[in-house]
Amino acid sequence: MPEQDRQPNELPSGSAADTPLLSIVIPAHNEESRLPGTLEEVFAFLDAQTYPAEVLVVENGSEDRTFEVAQSFVPGHPSLRVLREEMRGKGLAVRRGMLEARGQYRFLCDADLSMPIAEVNRFLPPQLEDFDIAIGSREAPGSVVTQPASRRRIGRVFNAIVRILALPGLRDTQCGFKCFSATVADDVFRRQRLDGMAFDVEVLRIARDRGYRILEVPITWNFDPDSRVRLFRDSFRMVAELLTIRRNARRGLYDDKVVGSQ
Repeated sequence: MPEQDRQPNELPSGSAADTPLLSIVIPAHNEESRLPGTLEEVFAFLDAQTYPAEVLVVENGSEDRTFEVAQSFVPGHPSLRVLREEMRGKGLAVRRGMLEARGQYRFLCDADLSMPIAEVNRFLPPQLEDFDIAIGSREAPGSVVTQPASRRRIGRVFNAIVRILALPGLRDTQCGFKCFSATVADDVFRRQRLDGMAFDVEVLRIARDRGYRILEVPITWNFDPDSRVRLFRDSFRMVAELLTIRRNARRGLYDDKVVGSQ
């Protein structure tokens, strides 16, 4: 089918019927209160789309009923899969979800839905073409951000450190909404080594070093006061992880020969 004749978000010709266009991966740690509303919004959005999709919730190390709450949605939503990681770590949860997803595009989605779920289509063809990874950016021209000024200043300082140590040119690596093509997800996430909060930077550094095209997509973003990120505590830990990423890259630990030997 010629590109110009394809309907919005219609599967390209030749796609396997059992392969979703989109996988939405939601890491969930202690999210029993937010998860029901999030899943209701996600499925309401997907029900209105013409393309096939799946949702993967990856519970990791929760101390509440996050896993049971997610499981309660399965009977009414056959496209939902709930995975469990006993160890805590957002990077661990995202890696598991991305590698088990089946979609042609795999979308990382924070459970707080700070970005309205309806904006997902802006990360998919035909609205966005010619990319390997598309990352939601609160700093790209055209973004609309509602956030306390103090948090935004601290976030910009951290992003400046990221640009210096790991990823020059990218304005916002930490927004929790990112889309990967299936081939790229399978490649970069199997090379990921960090399980902590800076896994985003590591994955993007791996992708850039391997020549993948990364686009920043301006988004609407609303600060959630119940954010799991604690800026001062987590920022120091993430800076240490940035140094680890820089060291790993210089030592070639993300290269094919090293990864294949693991």
